[in-house]
Amino acid sequence: MYNNILDRILETKKEELDGFQMPEPMPRSEKYSLREALSRPHHALGLIAEVKQASPSKGLFREKMNVPAIAESYEHAGADAVSVLTDRTYFHGSAENLIKVRKSVRLPVLRKDFIIDERQIEEAFRIGADAVLLIAAALEPDLLYELYLAARERGLESLVEVHRIEEAEAVLSKFTPEIMGVNNRDLKTFETKLEVTAALQGTIPEDVVLVSESGVQSAADVMYLKNHGADAALVGEVLIRAHSPREKVRELFGREVNEHAARA
Repeated sequence: MYNNILDRILETKKEELDGFQMPEPMPRSEKYSLREALSRPHHALGLIAEVKQASPSKGLFREKMNVPAIAESYEHAGADAVSVLTDRTYFHGSAENLIKVRKSVRLPVLRKDFIIDERQIEEAFRIGADAVLLIAAALEPDLLYELYLAARERGLESLVEVHRIEEAEAVLSKFTPEIMGVNNRDLKTFETKLEVTAALQGTIPEDVVLVSESGVQSAADVMYLKNHGADAALVGEVLIRAHSPREKVRELFGREVNEHAARA
């Protein structure tokens, strides 16, 4: 028996890695910095808009998903970066979805998955990611730091995710990431509270870009996070479920078409 959903996901990930095949590298013409994108001045809050078709706790968000069209709608609505779920078993994601996004937008692309092995870092580089997610709840601090360095060696940034103060302190005792995420969703119970960001923001050094992950449903939530120290939010479900992801971004963040879209 598994104690929680995270344990089950990590066991599945280990099984998937037994049959892992490294993809051929795709051409990389430009690189985009997630940290720089999220450090620009904003009217409210930086936005990492997520491409995610399903979750273990809530099932399918969309039966069919036009990945390039969704990514392009995010860019035109003023998103600063795009996150792509690549876990196939639990989130209906794929590396192919990330490749489609990379070819569709001129924004930083974050690979969001349960990374536990350096081969996944190399894979992220080869399929066009600019950054990877490293989850403190899934990794011992020493391994997390090793994967962080492996990403940096390949020119990739890392969003280091924590959920509890103890996790943040354990990470920061080893090194100081450039970007840290506070996941408002407990990966063991899938309970979500925006107050988690408020509780942890004082633990994160001021020069670290702080991303609040999960739970944004309204413009009021966006302002709450901004007022409690977040530099950006990672938003997925509410955008994917929306009839028009582009309009939902504008509703939540009050964005106009950004400089990337203006050049397109």
